[in-house]
Amino acid sequence: MFEVTQPRVTCYRVGIRMNEPRMPALLVAHHRPGFYFRVLQEGEVGANDDIMKIADGPERITVAEIDAFLYLPGHSREQLERALRIPALSKGWQSSFQTILVQESSAKTVLGNPGLANEEQAPAWPGFKQMRVAHIRRESDSVTSFVLVPSDGQPLPVFQPGQFVVLRLPVDPNKPPVLRSYSLSDVPGVDYFRISVKSEANGMGSSFLCNRVREGDLLDVSAPRGSFTLRSGETPLVLLSAGIGATPVMSMLHVLATNKSERQVWWIYAARNRSEHPFAQESRSLLKQLSRGRSYIVYSRSSSTDRPEMDFDATGHIDTALLERIEVPRDSDFYLCGPSAFLQNMVDGLRNWGVPTENVHTEVFGALEGITPGMARVEHTPHVPEWAPGSGPSVSFARSGITTAWDSKYQSLLELAEACDVPVRWSCRTGVCHTCMTGLIGGSISYDPEPLEKPTPGNVLVCCSQPDSNVTLDL
Repeated sequence: MFEVTQPRVTCYRVGIRMNEPRMPALLVAHHRPGFYFRVLQEGEVGANDDIMKIADGPERITVAEIDAFLYLPGHSREQLERALRIPALSKGWQSSFQTILVQESSAKTVLGNPGLANEEQAPAWPGFKQMRVAHIRRESDSVTSFVLVPSDGQPLPVFQPGQFVVLRLPVDPNKPPVLRSYSLSDVPGVDYFRISVKSEANGMGSSFLCNRVREGDLLDVSAPRGSFTLRSGETPLVLLSAGIGATPVMSMLHVLATNKSERQVWWIYAARNRSEHPFAQESRSLLKQLSRGRSYIVYSRSSSTDRPEMDFDATGHIDTALLERIEVPRDSDFYLCGPSAFLQNMVDGLRNWGVPTENVHTEVFGALEGITPGMARVEHTPHVPEWAPGSGPSVSFARSGITTAWDSKYQSLLELAEACDVPVRWSCRTGVCHTCMTGLIGGSISYDPEPLEKPTPGNVLVCCSQPDSNVTLDL
């Protein structure tokens, strides 16, 4: 005995089998989705067996109607509320409908489809604007902060703590500018942005900033963006970072201190030693402003001059055994940022420790992990195409740090990204599911084919879009 639980999300494979790439979108647009069963009673099922309906679910909504509520515009609040009264509907679909209802209850007019993706709202300005370096400060032996003020004297947008900006750096006048993303590390305000940069021996962007940029210089800066942002709530809060990963959570700590938060706040940080420990005094000062603030610092290679219980609390590395030993609550909201191995170990450890997935928030420096259903995962280094570049607009992949020219032989920006081995995320490849949604940092695009529902301004579905001008993508 089976129970229908949800529509089947149409993927790109049906387009391959039908020799029609648009087939996933056509099936949804014409109300022809598939569906999934839940097994209520096990038994033998064979060809030519009779199919008998033995009961109707509450609300008597068809699979096609449920599918359209999520993927097509034009649904009503009443329809979504009816769908949520169906107990058989899977938790994933329930969550999507609840997210849509929350948006529709907001006083803000918001475009896009929050049921499909966590869509950022349009950035404060498209592309890049010039900002002046007002102040440069060393935070540690390897980290330098740059205070940036608007060159036009206009107030800046108040960003959300945890967001980042993209800098367009003229490293070599004979080559395309280098694009680098840096988290904003200070309290949000209208007067200035602060970024904090770790100097890497082979890092083109960090070397340019830390060795060549001077106070008074002008830099091209994007508007703040990013979804790794501090959520409101009453649960304990754990800001857990390593190395330069302190930057986005430092901004969060500033906001918590400014607002005199009553939440229990843990500042847990890993560094090599005191000389490699940025924001040490700054974080201590902020924690003193919190009635329930606690700090725990771990050094992996403490030196003879580092002072236990003053500069740091323990040697070694951060793991869930440490969290349990210092009595970090498991029902906390965890915000993690740091090197990729550190992040993976902490995410796996927190899951095994029993922390719900929705309580763990991560920020990844560099390219995001790809989503490529049905394909083996192979690690590649992003590169420009191996053949001669096209003659179209330039396409820059900000996280991957490469720029190449558009070639009309590609059907979409997604195909160009794949030719460059840029990590990408996709499923339907025809503008239905929004899995491929990417931040459009600068430039303009057009869609062919048109997606069933466009994302919010400032984002783009790379699976069905092409550049109209020079574009910069958050990939």
